[in-house]
Amino acid sequence: MNMPVAGRTALVAACAAVALTGCERQVAAPQPERFELDAPATGTITADQDAFEATLDLPQGTPMAERVATIGLLNKRNSITQDLELRPGEERRIEDVIIRLEACERTAPWEDQPETGAFVQVLVQTAQRNDPDARYAKVFSGWLFKSSPSLNVVEHPIYDVWVKECAMSYPGEEARSSTDENPTGNAV
Repeated sequence: MNMPVAGRTALVAACAAVALTGCERQVAAPQPERFELDAPATGTITADQDAFEATLDLPQGTPMAERVATIGLLNKRNSITQDLELRPGEERRIEDVIIRLEACERTAPWEDQPETGAFVQVLVQTAQRNDPDARYAKVFSGWLFKSSPSLNVVEHPIYDVWVKECAMSYPGEEARSSTDENPTGNAV
């Protein structure tokens, strides 16, 4: 049987496609044990789903706008240290430096390794102090951590900046700390 080359190629491709369809393995995807996001087809919701969805509605801590960070500022020229209390989005100018707070965070009290951090920007005046056209150069922008100050350092010859605290709370934190101090629940 003489078949043109194009016909043979098409026939070989069709046979290969038919042969390969029988070789596919059917692998079942693993089914999640808990917390399915979609309701079952019957329309009933399991207790695990109820618990999961209830946690989504819980407050996750103090909103960012209500947090207050305490930032330490050291002027190395005169050894004056100042504590600045800022809310996220605020900035404070002291002499020729501007400290901007973008965010602050701390780990939940029940976590093993407590950590406090703040996203800070430091701008320093580049021209003379009395110059009305003074410009500021950003010398630092990033996260500073209380227990790991060497992880991210403000490298400036005159100013040193570090995070001291982030005032915020988590749901149930107040109730947990009061029972930790007085486990019997009696008035002291």
